[in-house]
Amino acid sequence: MRRPGRLLLGAIAATVCVYLILPTLIVVPISFTKTDFITFPPQGFSTRWYAAFFTRPEWSGAFVTSLVVATFTAALTTVLGTMIGLALPRLPPRANRLLGLFFLLPMIVPAIITAVALYRPFAQIGLIASVPGLIVAHTILALPFVVINVAAVVHKLDWRIVDAARSLGASPAIAFRKVTLPALAPGIAAGGIFAFLTSFDEVVVALFISGSGATTLPVQMWSGIRFEISPIAAAASCLLLLGSCLLLALFSLLKRT
Repeated sequence: MRRPGRLLLGAIAATVCVYLILPTLIVVPISFTKTDFITFPPQGFSTRWYAAFFTRPEWSGAFVTSLVVATFTAALTTVLGTMIGLALPRLPPRANRLLGLFFLLPMIVPAIITAVALYRPFAQIGLIASVPGLIVAHTILALPFVVINVAAVVHKLDWRIVDAARSLGASPAIAFRKVTLPALAPGIAAGGIFAFLTSFDEVVVALFISGSGATTLPVQMWSGIRFEISPIAAAASCLLLLGSCLLLALFSLLKRT
C-alpha cells in the first residue's frame, strides 16, 4: 500500500515541477529564432542573438556591470555575514532573536518598499546611477543569505576543537584561521553563492538605483522586453539560467563536503 502511494506522490511532485519549470525552458528555443522579434514556435535556427548579446555595447556593458556589482556584493556580504553569523549565536537568547529578525528584514520586506526607502538617502549622498550605490543596495538585500548559512553552521560547530587548539598554544587568530574558518567554509561559500545570485538577478531595486551609467543586465532585459521585444532578452535569459544552474550545482557539491 505504501509503494503505490509513494509513486502517486512522486508523480504529482514531478507534474508540479514540470509545470513550474516549463515556462522558463520555453525561452531556450525562442533564443535561437531567426526573426527579429520574439515568436513561439520559433522560426528557423540562428545563434545571431547570442552573438549580438556579446557584441552590442548596451548588452555586454550591462553584463559587465552586473558581474562587477555581484562580485563585490558577494565579497562584502560574505565578510559582513560571516562576522554577524559568528556573533549572533553567542548573544543572549532575546538579543539573538531581535538582531536575527533585524538582519532578516531585507528578505521579509517586499523589494519595492526597500527600493523606495533607499532611493532618497542614496540620492542625497550621490549614490544614484552609480556602481557603488548598486553594491551597497545589493549588499543590504543579500546579507540575510550569508547570515542564515553561516549561523546554521555555527550552531552545529563543536567549539571543543577550537578550545583544544587554544589549549595547545594557538593564538585566537591562528585558531580562527586554521580551525574555525575551515569548519565554516561550506556555509560561507554557500552564502556567497546565494549573495552573488541575488545581486546578479535583482531588478526591482536596480530600477530605482541604477541609471544610464550603471545599467545592470536584468534592467537591460526588462527594457528590451518593454520597448523592443528583442530575442536578445531570451538569449540573455538562457545564459542566466545556465549560470544559475552551474552555481547551484556548485552549492550542492559544497553541501556534500
